[in-house]
Amino acid sequence: MLKPSADLIIKPNQSRYSLVIAVSKRAREIAADAENRGEILIEKPVDMAVHELMENKYRIVEPDSRSKE
Repeated sequence: MLKPSADLIIKPNQSRYSLVIAVSKRAREIAADAENRGEILIEKPVDMAVHELMENKYRIVEPDSRSKE
C-alpha cells in the first residue's frame, strides 16, 4: 500500500504534531467503535483514519497561537 506523505496531507500552516494527534485520536475512535460492535477490522485503524482525513471526513483544528493564556 502506498503511504501518503505528511506534506501532502497537511496544509501549509499546520504542524506535523497536529496531524499525528488527530490521526491517532480518530484511529482510537475507529478501533473502539469496531470493538463495541464486535467487528474484526481488516484494515489498520491508523490507515483508515489517514484515508478519512484525506477524504475530508474530518479536519484538524489548530489552536490559535495568539490566544490568551
